Amino acid sequence: MKKIFLSLALVSLTFATAQKKEIANAVKAVESNDFAGANAQIAAAESAIGGKTQLLEPALLEQYYYAKGLALLKTGKSTEGAAYLSRINDLGKSDIYVGKDGKSKVYFVGKAAADASGISGLKAEKFSTTTSDKLAVAINPLIQSSNKAAIDAYNAKNYAVAGAKFRESYDLLKAAGQVNGQLLYNSALSYAYARDNDKALEGFGELINSGYTGVQTTYTAREKSTGKTIDLDKATWETLKKSPDYSDFKTEMSPSIEAELYETYANILSDAGKYDEAIAFIEKGLKKFPTSVRLSELQSHAYYKAGKTAEFATSLKSYLAKNPNDAVSWYNLGVLQSKDPALKNDAESAFKKAIDLDAKMINAYQNLAYLIMGDDDTTITQYETLRKAGKVDEANKVMDARRERFKSAIPVVEKWHQAHPDNLDAVTLLKGMYQTTRNEGKHKEFKAKEDALKAKAK
Repeated sequence: MKKIFLSLALVSLTFATAQKKEIANAVKAVESNDFAGANAQIAAAESAIGGKTQLLEPALLEQYYYAKGLALLKTGKSTEGAAYLSRINDLGKSDIYVGKDGKSKVYFVGKAAADASGISGLKAEKFSTTTSDKLAVAINPLIQSSNKAAIDAYNAKNYAVAGAKFRESYDLLKAAGQVNGQLLYNSALSYAYARDNDKALEGFGELINSGYTGVQTTYTAREKSTGKTIDLDKATWETLKKSPDYSDFKTEMSPSIEAELYETYANILSDAGKYDEAIAFIEKGLKKFPTSVRLSELQSHAYYKAGKTAEFATSLKSYLAKNPNDAVSWYNLGVLQSKDPALKNDAESAFKKAIDLDAKMINAYQNLAYLIMGDDDTTITQYETLRKAGKVDEANKVMDARRERFKSAIPVVEKWHQAHPDNLDAVTLLKGMYQTTRNEGKHKEFKAKEDALKAKAK
């Protein structure tokens, strides 16, 4: 019996031929509005591809995206369809990295996909798409409708729908060859308002990776006949400069929002509890925007939430160097420093700075007072140990030192009481401090205030 030899090359060729035929049939079906037939052909092609679109040469991949996208679009799955169609633009704009994976020829769209493949020796090529004109005819009637739906949903605070529809508008325009970053920004922001962190991060991530800055140039001129200032595209503006009927030609450039994109992306990462990712991204962002107060603030927050205390303290100092009038950050720095006895003076200074900036900050008064008073439980234990050991003089010295610390802390608690006269904690603390320092008159005064506040609370 003769042996049968299976050729891998022949099998691969057969699959490729089948894919071409099925995708070509899908294109014909979708253009003749036979969506059931188109979906059947696409399903057959996808079964053969097995998700490995890198095996399709760019021309065939474009046809696949075209058929798949239009079939979805015209059967009511507009957002998903627009996403597929938008990939055609990437084919025409990105480098196509071509090479071999074993015996199979592969095509990766964009450097990121090529790098992720781990395949060496890939060569970058360019590809020109052929479906743009056909897509424009099919898509143009849908773009305005999609954008209107997005705006209506946004105004109605239905942010999840707005995010999807702005994204759909962006993808539809992109499929037609126009990349409008403002629409993607609107989508990402809407998803952020909807608390859909994953989709918001996806949108903002795309904007950041694409280098989007939001900078737009507007071109205006004044009609001499009416005196009105009109907006123009650049080409018309340049042409009308030669006309005697127009004057006051001006350009205006909007400010960059790139720093805002970095700040928003970092904030969403932190809100989503992705603190390690946030820290890594913020470090990258601060290299690009070293004076960003918001990024420094977010860095401190992320370090704190991630339990990285030393890094948190360092980032707080960096942040306060840029924004020295943030009382909360001075307070937070004081809390961190107060945990290290060697930094007691630094902690006191930080708490005092917080109080100077916010005279109503209860926590700053409280922490400063207890920092000056010291660890009272330890002091009492030390006193009792010495007393029971018969070391009366040493025990008395411990209590004398305690009274002196209390005297030093009393002005802080008095200021706390002045800022919040009805705060029971401040009144009770002062009552005890005056008793310890043997000021009987003040002790009675604050005992009466304590009783009055307690009675008022009943």
